[in-house]
Amino acid sequence: MKHLLNDSSLWREAAFINGEWLSGTPHGRYAVRNPADQSVLVELPRCREPEVESAIQAAHEAFRAWRATTARHRGDVLRRWYDLIVANKEDLAILITLEEGKPLAEARGEIDYAASFVRWFSEEATRVRGDLIPGARAGQRIVTLREPIGVCAAITPWNFPAAMITRKAGPALAAGCTMVVKPASQTPLTALALAELAQRAGVPAGAFSVVTGNDTRSIGGVLTSHPLVRKLTFTGSTEVGRVLLGQAAETIKKCSMELGGNAPFIVFDDADLDAAADGIVAAKFRNTGQACISANRVLVQANVYDDIARRVVDRVAALRIGNGLEPGVQVGPLVDAAAVGKVEEHVSDALNKGATLLHGGRRLPLGDGFYEPTVLANVTPEMRIAHEETFGPVAALFRFETDDEAVAMANDTEYGLAAYLYSRDAERIWRNAEGIEAGMVGINCGLISNEVAPFGGVKQSGLGREGSHLGIDEFTEVKYLCWDGLASP
Repeated sequence: MKHLLNDSSLWREAAFINGEWLSGTPHGRYAVRNPADQSVLVELPRCREPEVESAIQAAHEAFRAWRATTARHRGDVLRRWYDLIVANKEDLAILITLEEGKPLAEARGEIDYAASFVRWFSEEATRVRGDLIPGARAGQRIVTLREPIGVCAAITPWNFPAAMITRKAGPALAAGCTMVVKPASQTPLTALALAELAQRAGVPAGAFSVVTGNDTRSIGGVLTSHPLVRKLTFTGSTEVGRVLLGQAAETIKKCSMELGGNAPFIVFDDADLDAAADGIVAAKFRNTGQACISANRVLVQANVYDDIARRVVDRVAALRIGNGLEPGVQVGPLVDAAAVGKVEEHVSDALNKGATLLHGGRRLPLGDGFYEPTVLANVTPEMRIAHEETFGPVAALFRFETDDEAVAMANDTEYGLAAYLYSRDAERIWRNAEGIEAGMVGINCGLISNEVAPFGGVKQSGLGREGSHLGIDEFTEVKYLCWDGLASP
């Protein structure tokens, strides 16, 4: 598949540690597969404890020099990385489609999204500042500094293999930190291509390493327990996040966690119904439903329920499904057999408990990873789909009568990542948006992610924020200097 790239040097078959490409380890290799047809794309070296230790030591050694550079220099390096990502957009998008499965048009959009974080934090690098606080007594000054925290470890997911790296590495490098990245074992090729471009941009050896392998527990155990790693940033399931937090607690690491979601999408009876239906499809079926902020529960007011159901089915029926490299495809395969199995279980459970199948509900003969985009009506809280994150192309329509009922249904979950609501009444929007327990609320908007806004959740959906001016703070520590003995004016 290397022949599909304009720049074949972006196709890397080795881990990247301390500025060098590691083509083999004593632990063997593992296969990376194309979810569209399960063909083997490449076999990569399996890293384990010794390789991770090497990457951490390299990051520690690189940290002193990197933190000592000026913020302007770090910003310039990141800006060059951004320019290279944009210049190689098509190749990076092809890599995403090959290893993750999303349609090429969506993959191009992800590269734009990923690049935006590098550009944003190239600018934020020069805006990390401290403060001067009036002293507690005469002759005293209190100064605060924001300093880079040190070596950072990033464990990233397969569903956005470029953006989830740049959203973490961008602010870390801008602040003066160094980073070791463990990408998902399903999608390492994008991470390795980003490492190649980072090296070309001038990110020094050791400051940004990528360890490959499918021994995730072994690699993660080193990253969470190593005393030189001062910060852990993770995007993935709540279940895994709990484990990582417990492991990181032994060395009291600073942690950022972007975890699972169970996003409600509320349609009130005064909403623009066509806009709401468009928003549902955008928020639910992007990346074949494999997004943490995907609309897992569509809550529709009773008197517009049938109208919304009809509009959503019409739009879903028109979606084109297939291999993401084919022109015009809008929905690709799920990432693996386990993902398809979970979708089937949720749909079967809902139908057995009284839900109505309006569209889809079956595997497609395109390949083992393809499941037809599905719409279920008459879904109730007793069904698994109401409480578990489906992570697949299933829109589940619930019915509500009053605003208070909608908010109560929306909050009836341990998660609190994203929520959506559609209404044309400003007072109603403010009241209900404030009542929803979520870190992010899309109002008459089904696509809410961007580099300028703080991304993150509440409850068991995570800790900390990524993106925005707040994102760089996650990679700094505040140091307070008490300066005494100064003459009074």
